[in-house]
Amino acid sequence: MRKVVKCRLLFLTIAALCYFAGFQLLSPSIDAEFGLQAIIIASIVYFIFIPLCYWRLVIKAGKQKAWKLILVFSLSSLMARYSFPNNIAEYFEFITWLRYPIIAILLLIELYLVFSIIGALWKARSAKGDPRIGILEQYKDEKEAKRIIALTMAYEPASWYYALPRLSRNHIKRINSLNLLSANRWHWFGIILLLAALSTCSYLLLVDWSKTTAIVLSSIIFYGVIFMTANYRISRRHSIYIQDNKLILNNSFLGIMISELSELQAIELGHFGKNKYKEILRFGRKDSANVKLTYHIEQTYYGSMGQLPEQHKTILLSVKNNKNLYQALQQYVTIEASAA
Repeated sequence: MRKVVKCRLLFLTIAALCYFAGFQLLSPSIDAEFGLQAIIIASIVYFIFIPLCYWRLVIKAGKQKAWKLILVFSLSSLMARYSFPNNIAEYFEFITWLRYPIIAILLLIELYLVFSIIGALWKARSAKGDPRIGILEQYKDEKEAKRIIALTMAYEPASWYYALPRLSRNHIKRINSLNLLSANRWHWFGIILLLAALSTCSYLLLVDWSKTTAIVLSSIIFYGVIFMTANYRISRRHSIYIQDNKLILNNSFLGIMISELSELQAIELGHFGKNKYKEILRFGRKDSANVKLTYHIEQTYYGSMGQLPEQHKTILLSVKNNKNLYQALQQYVTIEASAA
């Protein structure tokens, strides 16, 4: 596991434990013994310690943008609202009124971005291939925030594009396939059964309280069938292919890397174990990758539906047939490594 992934998991663990402790240990009244001291400690943990952990473990370690700290402060404010004693939590209720003018400004900005991106998606509706590739190409010169929003929105048409075989019937043929767990039929079938069970349970639990809420929530959960079907088909059929002199790597449906083949410096075959190469980005589920790609310049990997972009010069792949991939890519390589 790469260090950046370990840091993210460590932050999630720390945050979850801190918030859980806050809900369990804080007294319902500030007049209780050590009530005020507990509030002070919880405030330091919520609004200083957890944001500092996020800064160190996610932003600095993963080279993310500093504005994402807003998410942590918002989450801590929400937790404080429901875990602090009522006479303290009321202040958070009062402070929440200040969010409306801020939200109005942000909403105007977001609406501008959304409408411009929807317009781009509408213009690209007749384009062939993965909608995500078209939108990334169109926004390649834009700021990262706008590009990420565009990519995230492109996942909706992309999910239908891959979930329905008729829409992707003319998709460019793959040159190889990554060894992905999501490419197995039994994995897809198990996820579909789980979504059906969760959808049914949510409806049964909520129908007596609100039938409308029960229908909406269960429908949203079951809608995940489209996404998971797209995840299965892209993992099985379209994980590695070439389009317009670009190498497309789909690390399941959640992550995508589009690299210029002219920037490919070397391709090497071999066995690249996790212990020795644990800090290098790796696509595929097997312990040992069998292909190493090296580029002249850093390439962007859009993980978690584009929310966690990373820059890498070297990528390890675990593929079905590494020699076939070598033969397909060697014509683009400027410094060929020997095939082992």
